[in-house]
Amino acid sequence: MILPQNFEQKIGFTQLREMLDTLCLSSLGRHFVAKMSFQTNAEQLQKLLLQTDEFRQLLNSGADFPSQHYHDVHQHLVRANLPGSYLDVAAFFAVKMSLRTIREALTFFIRAEENLYPTLRLLGIGVQVDRNLIANLDKVVDDEGQVREDASPLLRQIRQELINRQGQLRKQIAGILRHARNEGWVPEGAEPTIRGGRLVLPVIVEHKRRVKGLIHDESATGQTVFIEPEAVFELNNDIKDLENAYQRELVRILTQLTAQLRPHIPDLRKAYQYLGLLDFVRAKAQLARQLEATLPVLNPRPLIRWHRVRHPLLFLTFQSHAKDDPREVVPLDIELNPEQRILLISGPNAGGKSVSMKTVGLVQYMLQCGLLIPAGEESEAGVFDDIFLDIGDEQSLENDLSTYSSHLLSMKQFVTLANKRSLVLIDEFGTGTEPSLGGAIAEAVLEQLNRARAFGVITTHYTNLKNYAERTPGIINGAMRYDPDQLQPLYRLETGKPGSSFAIEIARKIGLPKQIVERATQLVGKDKIRYDRLLEGLEKEKTELEQRTAEAAKAERRLKKAAQEYQDLKKYLDDTTLDVLREAKAKAKLLLRDTNQQIEATIQEIRLGQADKERTKEARGKLDTFVREKLQIEPPKPKATREMADATTLKPGDKVALLGQEGHGEIMAVKGKTAEVSFGGMKTIVKVSQLEKLTRSEIREREKESARRAPAQHATLDITGRMSGFNTTLDLRGERAEDALNRIMAYVDDAVMLGVPEIKILHGRGNGILRQIARDYLHKVREVASVADEHADRGGDGVTIAVLK
Repeated sequence: MILPQNFEQKIGFTQLREMLDTLCLSSLGRHFVAKMSFQTNAEQLQKLLLQTDEFRQLLNSGADFPSQHYHDVHQHLVRANLPGSYLDVAAFFAVKMSLRTIREALTFFIRAEENLYPTLRLLGIGVQVDRNLIANLDKVVDDEGQVREDASPLLRQIRQELINRQGQLRKQIAGILRHARNEGWVPEGAEPTIRGGRLVLPVIVEHKRRVKGLIHDESATGQTVFIEPEAVFELNNDIKDLENAYQRELVRILTQLTAQLRPHIPDLRKAYQYLGLLDFVRAKAQLARQLEATLPVLNPRPLIRWHRVRHPLLFLTFQSHAKDDPREVVPLDIELNPEQRILLISGPNAGGKSVSMKTVGLVQYMLQCGLLIPAGEESEAGVFDDIFLDIGDEQSLENDLSTYSSHLLSMKQFVTLANKRSLVLIDEFGTGTEPSLGGAIAEAVLEQLNRARAFGVITTHYTNLKNYAERTPGIINGAMRYDPDQLQPLYRLETGKPGSSFAIEIARKIGLPKQIVERATQLVGKDKIRYDRLLEGLEKEKTELEQRTAEAAKAERRLKKAAQEYQDLKKYLDDTTLDVLREAKAKAKLLLRDTNQQIEATIQEIRLGQADKERTKEARGKLDTFVREKLQIEPPKPKATREMADATTLKPGDKVALLGQEGHGEIMAVKGKTAEVSFGGMKTIVKVSQLEKLTRSEIREREKESARRAPAQHATLDITGRMSGFNTTLDLRGERAEDALNRIMAYVDDAVMLGVPEIKILHGRGNGILRQIARDYLHKVREVASVADEHADRGGDGVTIAVLK
């Protein structure tokens, strides 16, 4: 049981339901969002949670799961179930594409590894989609939602005749239009148009008698009339007859296809329920990803053991305003078990008591609606049969209820209905009346709830309730942490001790007159002040102890790191010392051998020369050279250092390169520690610390190296490849004007570069906008020799042919 009736609105679940609604891809999923409700069956709830968690894993894996064409076709199925009825082309397109999505989803789970998505795989049991039915639909309707030309032989024949007659009609009316233009009977730039399903010419009203035919309409100003020339009466009649025949054949085909669909409707209803479930579970998984939610260990008995749980709505709010507001949600650790079932939270106003209580209610309700919760992965959660909430002001003028009376009515329901599987959530317990009486009634209610072994989270300022919780088994005090020096809330929940409201301290801090604060202190009494000061002292001592503990832990981590580095360095030195000594001895031995050989050779040469001065001098010179080259170690020359980039010295126009990379670019702008750099025409944002400044000589060397590495034949190969893949027809149908113009410009540039003699631009007729854009641009291009319509049998003025020079 959930109390009150507007529980979801009060606790904030309505917003989460709205978010789920927007995350669904179709009304199929939104139908399940509306039906989502509080579950008390642990087995069913575990199944719902596993479905959501498995779909979350699926989304995180980046698997190619179908995410399009989640169409709700229930209305179409109702209509198709009537004998003799038929569905239109749009309905069959929706049915075809959504059935394909269902089949792809079933195939995905069948082909997935057996240990993956077992709960989601069970959803598809009994769901059938006839492959032949999809094939029959595909024969009539293509993937663009259009009727196929070969839907039937008669339909193809009618369509071909229709195209031929329309071509003849356009040709004849084009001749009549040229004559009328030459005579000045039609407005400048006028084109044939459609009125009443007939092709007509716009004619200036004073010349309407000069064009023989039937007037179908006139312009809003009355200056132009629309005349169907007499010469095209028969062709227009033939076209109308063919269009009627085409429609009759199409209706016959659709009726036949609906008859083929009708026997499958029972299976299709089940299939679309499956598609809606997938959409719903997908939306829950998307919400879980946004909340960074996880699947807790679920127990069938009432239990709350949450680590680092966050209020979902606060988390999403802070996340969406992360750029403007760097604050983060302070996570809570909350535990309710059979030994400590009721948590009594106290502390100053605006310290986070109500948010903590709401977090428990909202997260537990989320869990029992089948949603993953924003808590640590090691968290445990249980199942409650009831959640009772008393929060806010429920006073009613109609029922003569005061705020306190409404609270008492809630308490009456709670003590009557609460049991060992109930979760009771009460905000500002006992307030709304005289404190001594309100505190006494609240203590009596709390005693009854504890006797009923109910679970709960209750916020209060009353000292008698804190004292009662301190001496009563099953109830535990909790305090919202507060900085007594700065008088600022820390929004951290600590269980095991009560919290102070710090009312006197806050009044003194904000500058309330001293005599008022002192008088309030006297009125409260020494015992109350002593109690609050004791709590304040404990808070200060705890804060100092936490700071010292944190500093000690930090120092210990630094010491451990230094010791580890020392051990690693010692091990490295021990490992390398013997190798270094062995290598040094070997080099010294070789050097000594070479030196001895050189000395002996010098002595021998002096002896042979019989102490000749010149030869002796030459021999000693050789020995000196050997000693200088082999034995003396010259200090290494300092390496030339390149000028590194600096945000304070860089300016637009400087040449720079990425550290360790070939090529170079030019600084376009410098913004703080980042710079906008143009590399080969492409602009990118790079950290200044990753750039090095280049001199002119270095730039020339890089350009020479780039030229050597990019031989000319690469361009030839690229052009050859592009020539082989070039299509001489550009299809613009369905494009927006701006996108179409960009495509035309790029296409004409490629055609000119590749030397293509002739190109075709397929733009269709429609309102003539794409044709006008294409031809205006082609007339401006020098390399275009001529622009004309395609032959009437191959598209006429729906296709533009451009001959290139």
